[in-house]
Amino acid sequence: MFESLFGSSLRSTMVTADRALRGRGAPPEQVPAAHAVLGTPLQGPWPEGTRVIYLGLGCFWGAEKEFWRLPGVVTTAVGYQGGFTPHPTYEEVCTARTGHAETVMVAYDPAKVSDAEVLAAFWEAHDPTQGYRQGNDVGTQYRSAVYWTTPEQEKAARATSAAFAKGLAEKGFGAITTELRSAEEAGPFYYAEGYHQQYLYKNPNGYCPVHSTGVACRVPDDV
Repeated sequence: MFESLFGSSLRSTMVTADRALRGRGAPPEQVPAAHAVLGTPLQGPWPEGTRVIYLGLGCFWGAEKEFWRLPGVVTTAVGYQGGFTPHPTYEEVCTARTGHAETVMVAYDPAKVSDAEVLAAFWEAHDPTQGYRQGNDVGTQYRSAVYWTTPEQEKAARATSAAFAKGLAEKGFGAITTELRSAEEAGPFYYAEGYHQQYLYKNPNGYCPVHSTGVACRVPDDV
């Protein structure tokens, strides 16, 4: 629907800060307190030592499911990050005038699942060579992105990116276009509206395919 309204070429061009929508000073609606599957808080507090990373891999409905099933994950939530518009709505993000990516917040226990294992799941769950799209979903909001919060995550992100790029090249895929930067640089994570949270659990027949390349991410030994 939004592609017909705004055009795929417009939606595949990153908006500049001066042309971004103004947004608002507070969230447009309240998000649920607890994860619909895990029962853990969506916004904390979480156990001491919990690490948080933000991952963009296309439509966040299917992407989130990949991580709440991962052993060691404390909670997940979907939202918008990496753009300019404060507290955007989903409809605003779909215009490509906020600059945000659809993002999954993953909070996890590093004693049970490593940074590299979380990132391997990320790489294997989508095609990070497609730029501003995933399959038939076209727009800057669908870009591949990793926003880390610790130096250890940055090291793992860069190491797994290099390893996965090699595996992709061996299978004939192009270069990785994933945005790699700190969460501090990317800006605030804005929680998406409540109906988006754990969407495929609430709507088992919902449509949001995972665009995996079928290439395995070989985690380097030193990560």
